[in-house]
Amino acid sequence: MMKQPIPDAVEEWFSDLTPAARAVLYPVIDTVRDAMPDGYELGMFFGMPGWVVPLATYPNTVTGHPLLYVSVSAQVTSHSLYLMGLASDLEADAAFRASWAATGLALNLGAGCLRFSSLGDIDLDVVRRCVAGISVPRFLAGYELSLPA
Repeated sequence: MMKQPIPDAVEEWFSDLTPAARAVLYPVIDTVRDAMPDGYELGMFFGMPGWVVPLATYPNTVTGHPLLYVSVSAQVTSHSLYLMGLASDLEADAAFRASWAATGLALNLGAGCLRFSSLGDIDLDVVRRCVAGISVPRFLAGYELSLPA
């Protein structure tokens, strides 16, 4: 895993957050960045910082946009970590849920979207293992299985 530099647009997104939101989201994004397998690209996508499979790697997406793997968003009262690998990989989803259950934390997860309000609501080690565990080929295999026949 090679740590990618943070693009200026991502830094600008973080600078627009409140100090309280930055205090929660910087450790999350640092954890994800440190765990990110090779082949994903960090940037701003759909108004959120995140990692995608670049179109140069996989150009034939349904939408014509790069495939989103992980992204973060900030709302007024909560935050979201989009773990799209869980949405198309039942084995990864089951492993994530089992690991999360072992933490004793309440899980607020729907369709790969993990919602949390504070760092106390999220287990960064579980997130790290989830992100690191889905390579680009594995993510693409799940994506292709999810396409209509």
